[in-house]
Amino acid sequence: MNTVAHQIPSDILAAYAAGQLPHPYALVVAAHVSMCDAARAEVEGYQMLGGTMMEAEGPVDVSATMRDAIFAQLDAPAPVEPEYKAQGPIPAPIMAALKGKAPKWRGVGLGAKQALVHKSDAGTVRLLHIPAGQAMPDHGHAGLEMTMVLQGAFYDGEDRFGVGDVEIADEEIDHTPIAAGGEPCICLAATDAPLRFNSRLPRLLQPILGI
Repeated sequence: MNTVAHQIPSDILAAYAAGQLPHPYALVVAAHVSMCDAARAEVEGYQMLGGTMMEAEGPVDVSATMRDAIFAQLDAPAPVEPEYKAQGPIPAPIMAALKGKAPKWRGVGLGAKQALVHKSDAGTVRLLHIPAGQAMPDHGHAGLEMTMVLQGAFYDGEDRFGVGDVEIADEEIDHTPIAAGGEPCICLAATDAPLRFNSRLPRLLQPILGI
């Protein structure tokens, strides 16, 4: 298990444990938890606390209709979900989102590639494959961007983000992440709004690439 220097904040982990995190970010948290013992232990703690609080609430009266519906669900056979395993640097939760299929990489220029994992009204999740030493276009954010490193590393200012690390950027941050030397950097990125590119060419390509 990797030593994670940049972990996901506790409030986001708590929201994930409570099932209140939008799906794009929940995918990133699930991937992070699968690779970070400390984050997994914290999430399990929140889940245990939630169960204790529910037990403390005591019984709740429900209508006959709701009771019958609940018992019908309990009697129904549980759906059998396929079990997905990590494939190379891609963790099991992301392989599950991809239904076990290999990512469909698409070039985005200067040797970089992306592969869509999820897209909905709640946001977008994509894999990014960035050549060693390559800088991403300078950009800001119209919403929240959560980026987790799956392979290699990148620098953002003085901070280094390695495998398992997560960077969270909001509307107040403009930055130019640069992939570290050595192997290509593969990241998992979730956003709930398009990026704000500061140069003309990326802005022209943005509608085509869907970033």
